[in-house]
Amino acid sequence: MKKTYSALHLLASCAIAAALIGCSPADDEAASKTLNIAFFGDNTTLVSVDPFQVYWLEHRVLLRNVAESLTDQDPKNGEIIPWLAKSWTISDDALTYTFQLRDDVTFSNGERFDARAVKTAFDSNKALATDQPATFGATYLAGFDHAEVVDDFTVKLMLSRPNAGFLQATSTTNLAILAPASYALTPKERSLGKIIGSGPFVLEHYTPEVGAKLVKRSGYAWPSANVSNKGEAHLDTVEISYIPEESVRNGLFLQGEADILWPRNPFSEVDLKLFQSKGATIQSRALPGPSLNLFPNTRNGRVLEDKRVRLALQKGIDRKTYASTVYNAEFPVVRSIYDVTTPFFKDQSAKLAYDPQGAEQLLDEAGWSKGVDGYRSKDGKRLSLSYNINGAETAGDVLVQDQLRKLGIELKLAVVTRAEWVTANAQGNYDLTSTYMTRADPIILQTILDPRTANSSTLATNLYEPQTLERAKALFDAGITATQAEQRAEAYGQLQDLLVDEASAFPIYERVWQAATAPRVKNFRWTAEGFALLGDIEVDEP
Repeated sequence: MKKTYSALHLLASCAIAAALIGCSPADDEAASKTLNIAFFGDNTTLVSVDPFQVYWLEHRVLLRNVAESLTDQDPKNGEIIPWLAKSWTISDDALTYTFQLRDDVTFSNGERFDARAVKTAFDSNKALATDQPATFGATYLAGFDHAEVVDDFTVKLMLSRPNAGFLQATSTTNLAILAPASYALTPKERSLGKIIGSGPFVLEHYTPEVGAKLVKRSGYAWPSANVSNKGEAHLDTVEISYIPEESVRNGLFLQGEADILWPRNPFSEVDLKLFQSKGATIQSRALPGPSLNLFPNTRNGRVLEDKRVRLALQKGIDRKTYASTVYNAEFPVVRSIYDVTTPFFKDQSAKLAYDPQGAEQLLDEAGWSKGVDGYRSKDGKRLSLSYNINGAETAGDVLVQDQLRKLGIELKLAVVTRAEWVTANAQGNYDLTSTYMTRADPIILQTILDPRTANSSTLATNLYEPQTLERAKALFDAGITATQAEQRAEAYGQLQDLLVDEASAFPIYERVWQAATAPRVKNFRWTAEGFALLGDIEVDEP
């Protein structure tokens, strides 16, 4: 197992550390200001800690505390608020965004943050997106044409077509501004940690699959309004480790060697009670963007081409039991295509209610009859669905399989590699598949479900019946071109209705991200993106 803990971090007390490595009282004080985070394993295929290229959630937590953005987003209501930009105006045609910048900000290498730095960042990101369209940040730049410097602290960002999500994009980690010197380096160099930001921490090093270290930046004094601490970070260092083995992560936390235990999946009820019995606080927030949905293949004679069968699945999934059984009794039940933290979320609970009798009736009407083995068949063919799982089969997958079996539906779980999953989606070799992305704006769904912009146009086409596809496109267009919040709410509300009513998506669970914080950790708070504001965190002495 690869680990980055130094001897000092692994000792139970600084007294023992002093005896072994001769730390002084000053060293004791510094050690008390070190925060150790045990994350889920690192990404081995999409490795990058460059804001524009970053994909992995854990990397984005790190970056949110190193690199800052023009705006920020209030995690309570989704409102866009000032950060590196003091104010902004948007032209009537929604094509020109003019930002008035702060004049007291510097990057950690001493370079001044100004309009030219913003232009360098946006124009460099556009060039990378043009050269590498699959770059994750490319979707955030949709419609961006170029930047114009008005004066030292005024910059215009010009769009070639309306993008109602653009202002929110300027608040994200993916469009964080690096120092101009960073863009003189290659994209690969930035991906591996050669980044210079203006945040309260500096990235000292990043080692893929091992860990990273952040150190406090002296003189920092320009946080967004989301941050309570208006000055330098309380912590001196943050040690980050990527540990894929759950038992190892949990052990480090229980032994006091990790201050924050931050896995990818929510805690089980057993682990939840164990950590709480040790005085831990469980921090929870639903990740913004789509909930965990299953998406059907409705084309080419597939079983789910029949809307009645799709609606039977919608009614036959017991989401409340899923939440309480797979996770715990207090776990939130999914209520829409989007998680509740996504702006313009619309509650679809009534439509997603468990109704096995209604599901059975729909399957009967569709001509699928139950046999002595409990499975349904028609014309000598069993009602069987294939579900491609990218990664590992989970207890939740098996639970859904069991729930559908009660209706007479056979769900075949196929665990595949990422490459196999991508190929199957592209070729339409599946009945059900699943994917998600995280962003605190409903526009993110276009990256999955709009064939014109989706990562997999085949997946995005196959989940709709032809007439439904045209309605979905119209709603996506209405949402992205809207100039008023009320218009966006209407468009995305209708889109959620459409996807549930047509059973073009099957919400399974709310994508809740949880972290356990040790008793010594104070002031853990979430950002709108579902990350953490490390500049606010304080730690008691061990």
